[in-house]
Amino acid sequence: MRRVHLVAAALLTAATIITPVSNANAVPAAITETVYVESTIDSDADGRLDRIAADVMRPDSAERVPIVMEASPYYGEPTTTAMNVPRGFKRWYDEYFVPRGYAVVEMEMQGTARSTGCPTTGGPEDTASVRAVVDWLNGRAKAFYADGSPAVASWSTGNVGMLGVSYNGTLPNAAAAANIPGVKTIVPIAAISSWYEYARDQGIGYKGWDTNYPTYLANYVVSSTQKAKCKPVFDKLSADDGDESYDYTSFWKARDYRVGARNVSASAFVVHGQSDWNVKPSQFGRWWKELADRDVPRKIWLHRGGHLDPISFRQAEWQRVMGLWMDHWLKGADNGIMNEPMADVQKPDGSWEQAAAWPRPDTKDTTLYFGPAAEGMAGSLTATPVASGTQRLGDNANLSESIMMANPETADSRRLVYTTAPLTKDVRLSGEVRVTAQITSNRPSTPLTALLVDYGPSTQAVLTDRSPFQLSTETCGKTDLRNRTGCARPPDVSVQAVTATMLTKGAIDAKNRLSLESPTPVPTDGTAEVSWRLHPRDALIPAGHRIGIVIVTNHNGYIGRDTGASGIALNLSLGVSKVALPIVGGALNTE
Repeated sequence: MRRVHLVAAALLTAATIITPVSNANAVPAAITETVYVESTIDSDADGRLDRIAADVMRPDSAERVPIVMEASPYYGEPTTTAMNVPRGFKRWYDEYFVPRGYAVVEMEMQGTARSTGCPTTGGPEDTASVRAVVDWLNGRAKAFYADGSPAVASWSTGNVGMLGVSYNGTLPNAAAAANIPGVKTIVPIAAISSWYEYARDQGIGYKGWDTNYPTYLANYVVSSTQKAKCKPVFDKLSADDGDESYDYTSFWKARDYRVGARNVSASAFVVHGQSDWNVKPSQFGRWWKELADRDVPRKIWLHRGGHLDPISFRQAEWQRVMGLWMDHWLKGADNGIMNEPMADVQKPDGSWEQAAAWPRPDTKDTTLYFGPAAEGMAGSLTATPVASGTQRLGDNANLSESIMMANPETADSRRLVYTTAPLTKDVRLSGEVRVTAQITSNRPSTPLTALLVDYGPSTQAVLTDRSPFQLSTETCGKTDLRNRTGCARPPDVSVQAVTATMLTKGAIDAKNRLSLESPTPVPTDGTAEVSWRLHPRDALIPAGHRIGIVIVTNHNGYIGRDTGASGIALNLSLGVSKVALPIVGGALNTE
């Protein structure tokens, strides 16, 4: 949709610009405008309520229309000093939805771009900035043009569908958890549902996210005009984030949208990559379970890649489904979208299959017990526990993940490995894996990581990720979609032969085995039972392969190293230590 401005520069203070729409079957023109919505918060403590900037493109029509909205902290510094000129709609949403009778709103989160206030990395202020714009669209809040004249959304039905990738998808989760009236549906793509689990895994910080991460991100997205004013806010983020313990505190609870899942009334279309180790799979899996437990109307796409937008690898189907989804939830169209299968799951070869639900129907937990060496393997996984025995585990001494998984037939005190016998039939995993280890340790703080491994010859496709900023700012016009550039540029794929495939993993500091909110030191003169969750996964393990669990202490490529656990040594009890696998059909057939 090529936008040619038809008004003279002298009239820009009117704040509304009419632009033609190229779709011959659409409304003849679109109106673009920039408004500043008065919020209910003063996040920078300057004595004035934050004003939230929003660009609007809507049909030039007398009919009221629903809204597709992308809220973001990533729109960046303004390229012009004209505060009343829309910055340019660079995603595909305007070109697709406006000709179909929607308004598209691009909202700038508080403290970013042209909005006043301070970003707080998932805090209540984020949600309040979204609420302000949705309230304006529903006639509950005031807004103004740059010249101070009032802006009224008389063209709006008040029905809002929020969508976006990464942080842009996280804000819809926040809005749904807050049950903001008017938010009818959300489409969180590669999105965060718990900021604690974005920076932490069960009591220990993720590598690269383990030091003052909320402050880092807030300082990254804040506008230059607000940076100095926001320093006290950022200092408080650093003081309150709890890096000293990595416990789940009130700071993180305020940033945990799953806590508000009981309030959700909006439908949800969740999209996530099973190899997304930026916004990790627990973010969709545990949010999805909360939604399912409350029977929220929902659909899910799980793709094989990492931090990606489906427009880059399944464009036609994504636009088809999004058109039907928004028509149903924002316009009330009875178009059959909710009769389509709930789940689309991408296979390793790139093709797709559908399922009636996720986890897949008839999935049951199957418990396997850690046992001693058997069938030439260093450790065994069996349905029947052995009577007794222990194995010793020391510090992994900076082992890479590939070395941790290699040579499962060889005993190595730097890691423990347990495998099934070869499978006689394919096994489908669907859901969340849980590991339980009974240990004695010489350290009250004992970090443990478990890897779920598919042992067998295979080829592995590795797809390039994109950063959150790239996903939010890449151009996405008709030319990009047609020529597969910008947002539609497919990820690079490299294929490599492997003998071991890491399916999922998860870590815990054993001092948080009883609670994430307060530590219980591991007794150095007794045993402790430690249970922890791995990130959810949907995977097919072929017949002839083995299922393996690898246990290490400090996984330095995954979690921040716990210096208090240096020189760690522990014994793991066989027969009582175990793993629960979510297997479709519940049966595990081995030789």
